[in-house]
Amino acid sequence: MTTAVDVLVTGRVQGVSFRMYTEAEARRLGVTGWVRNEPDGSVAGHFEGDEDAVRELVAWCRSGPSYARVSGVDVRAGDVTGAPRFEVR
Repeated sequence: MTTAVDVLVTGRVQGVSFRMYTEAEARRLGVTGWVRNEPDGSVAGHFEGDEDAVRELVAWCRSGPSYARVSGVDVRAGDVTGAPRFEVR
């Protein structure tokens, strides 16, 4: 069953390749959607796929890549859009 979530990751998450590593992790897990930098310094994302895979990607976001310092991850139910792949925006 496909599920979707919208996430907002706060902390030191820009300038540390957070988006690139998120894309790699999403592809490894078979999750589709997107990730982008926000003007306030956070990173937003939309993840779609198997519920366990989406949950695992959200869990990964709680730590991120080694140079990131995640202070929070806000997760909300999202709409399934049928995204064909994962992309960095």
